[in-house]
Amino acid sequence: MPTDPTTSRVTIHTDGACLGNPGPGGWGAVLRYGDHTLELHGGDPATTNNRMELMAAIRALETLTRPSVVDLHTDSSYVRNGIMSWVAKWKANGWRTSAKAPVKNDDLWRRLDVAAAAHDVAWHWVKGHAGDPGNELADALAGKGAREARDGTLSSA
Repeated sequence: MPTDPTTSRVTIHTDGACLGNPGPGGWGAVLRYGDHTLELHGGDPATTNNRMELMAAIRALETLTRPSVVDLHTDSSYVRNGIMSWVAKWKANGWRTSAKAPVKNDDLWRRLDVAAAAHDVAWHWVKGHAGDPGNELADALAGKGAREARDGTLSSA
């Protein structure tokens, strides 16, 4: 997508968490646009860490109301490598791996592919639990979502 001067520039940090894998899980996202910050979280009572990492990126991108230039920071190599390299191959192979097996989490990969296509996204990997403020906040939100999913108190964040 070409950069348009009227396009918003958004910085996003995402993270996923699981209390057991599989188990109750949560996702968190922090969106920053100028002086505005939006914190999102959610969860699932029975999921995996990879699914929550994907959901964090999906929900963050789906929250944007207009095409944006996005710097998305994730500590998940799975998400970053998947969207930057694997998805194109999977699509060309009918959502099959090179070994002809069905792609795991293809429902979420398809959703992320659509959500990302609406924006000009630069995917950045950050080391988790290493003091990056955006990653630490996204991690805390993901943990909150996982605890709420476990306890049955998940809010509609």
